[in-house]
Amino acid sequence: MSRRHLPTLTAMQCFEASARHLSFTRAADELSLTQSAVSKQVAQLESVLEHPLFRRVRKRLQVTPEGSLYLTEVRKILAQVEMSTRYMQSYGGQSEVLNVTTLPTFGARWLIPRLNGFRFRHPNVYLNIGNRMEPFDLEDERVDVAFFFGHGAWPKAECIKLLDEEVVAVCAPSVVPGCGIGDPLALTELVLLQSATRPEAWHDWFAAQGAYTEHSYHGPRFDTFSMSLRAARAGCGVALVPRFLAEEELKAGQLIIPWAFSLTSRDAYYLAYPEYKAEQAKVKGFIEWILEHLDAQAKETDGKWSAGA
Repeated sequence: MSRRHLPTLTAMQCFEASARHLSFTRAADELSLTQSAVSKQVAQLESVLEHPLFRRVRKRLQVTPEGSLYLTEVRKILAQVEMSTRYMQSYGGQSEVLNVTTLPTFGARWLIPRLNGFRFRHPNVYLNIGNRMEPFDLEDERVDVAFFFGHGAWPKAECIKLLDEEVVAVCAPSVVPGCGIGDPLALTELVLLQSATRPEAWHDWFAAQGAYTEHSYHGPRFDTFSMSLRAARAGCGVALVPRFLAEEELKAGQLIIPWAFSLTSRDAYYLAYPEYKAEQAKVKGFIEWILEHLDAQAKETDGKWSAGA
């Protein structure tokens, strides 16, 4: 399709507002346009799409199935335009932007607490941090640095190992019976909180101790470790998580380790960056900052690189 035949941003705004209010008049008030102007924009949009977006039922607007489908995409587009606009409004002009992606819980609990002071050392580097849980192309996504959990390989990227992972079972103190836990299978009497991204986690944890149970896959499932930890704190069951992500709650006594067994994961946490960006000052500066914190952490844990040590 020729770009001159693509719908305008105004047309999409008129459609989205009309669909939200189910009224051209209310959409017009919101957008500071006339009712006829909004109606005309929607009509032009329908002409381009060759599909009706609304129909009238008892003098009220109703979004058609085609309209509902298009509305989902339009809202994504408008949200992206708004985000990009606000991003440019906050951009200082003299700064370089460093785009960083991370796993949600790792980013919130490990990365962000270690960023304090980076801005003072690199005042011209503006950090743009987002969450990504699925694999993606660093170049296509314009990402400078990515933190990920895996086996240490990323296409067309350099990878630096950061941390090993020690997985432990955690729960609220109130969840454990007064007599305590006598063996790992006793945990199956409790609710096992499952990880959506690691469905084999409990099975592997039990198997590493020579314990097997048909209950290792049973239990409510959570997308992130943050959700699992929150559920464990609330007494919903026992979560299997990387120890370093639960350190705050363990130190505070909000969570306990009911069975003293830890499983070292085969994979680890890595930092990846595109090969062609290896000499960029902003990338080098950020990596140096992270590695300095790891060096300090290693000294605090007798030279061990495992954050769970």
